Amino acid sequence: MKHFYIIVNEDKEDTKAMGARITRYLEDHGCTFRTSKGVFSKGKRFTSVSDVPEDTECVITLGGDGTFIQAARDLAGTGLPIVGINLGDLGYLTQMGKGGNLEELLDALLSDRYEIQERMMLTGRIYHKGRPEASHIALNDIVLAREGDMRVLKFKIYVNGQFLYEYSADGVIVSTPTGSTAYNLSAGGPIAQPDGELLILTPVCPHTLTSRTIVLGPESRIRIEISEKNEGCQAAAFDGGTKVALTHGDYIEIERSKMVTRAVKLDDRSFLDILKHKMYDA
Repeated sequence: MKHFYIIVNEDKEDTKAMGARITRYLEDHGCTFRTSKGVFSKGKRFTSVSDVPEDTECVITLGGDGTFIQAARDLAGTGLPIVGINLGDLGYLTQMGKGGNLEELLDALLSDRYEIQERMMLTGRIYHKGRPEASHIALNDIVLAREGDMRVLKFKIYVNGQFLYEYSADGVIVSTPTGSTAYNLSAGGPIAQPDGELLILTPVCPHTLTSRTIVLGPESRIRIEISEKNEGCQAAAFDGGTKVALTHGDYIEIERSKMVTRAVKLDDRSFLDILKHKMYDA
C-alpha cells in the first residue's frame, strides 16, 4: 500500500499529534495521502466519498470504535479496507491503542503484511403505512427503543414471514457479530466472533422471565412491528447515530446488507486473545 486516506476525529485527545506522526512517516516513505475534511454533527464525523482520491488503497481512522464505524458506513460500497487507531477507551475494532508502535503498524501496511477480514453489515428499511420511508445500513447494530419517557414498549417480531414473539421491553437490538461486543453485550446478549455470519436478536430489559436472545442465520429477514398499544415516541437507531422516528403501525425489516466492511488485521492475535485483553485485563 502506498496511497492512504486519513480520517481524524478531533474530539479525541492527541489525534492532531498522532495525525502529524502518521503524515510525517508516510511522506518519508514516498507515500501519498489526504486527510479528511469531514464535518461534525452531534460528535460524529461524516466523510464524503467524493473527497477520497481514486487511487486510495487504505483508510486510516484516528479516534475510537465510533470513528471506525462511521467511516465504515460513510464509505460502504467503495471496497476500501479500513484500519483503526484507537485514541478512546476499549477499541474492539481498532488495531492499535495509544501506547502501540505506530511505526510498526505503518510499516506492515506499506509492506503488505496484513489480512483483510470482511465484516457483515445490516440493512434496515422502515415502512410507514405500508410504504418505504427510509433505509440505512449499520455495521454494529440497529436498535429500536423509546424516546424521552420510561414507558414499556411492545414489539411483534417476525422472521422470514413467520410470527416469532411479542416482546414487552425497553427496546430490541438486532446485532451483527461485530456489534456483539457493543450494546448487545450490555443487554446480556452473547459474544460472537466478529468475522462470523449471523444475526443476533436481543431484547433490552424484557418485562418477562422467558425472553432471551435468539441467534439467527445470516439470510434471515427480521420484521419488527411497532404495537398500536405503545405510547410516547420510539425510534430506530443505526449504529447509535442515525435515528428515524417511528409511530404506531410502522415496521422495520432488517436483513444482511449486500455491503461489507473490509477491516485490516495486522497481527496474529486471535479474537479470543483480543477479547481477553479488552474485557479482563483492562
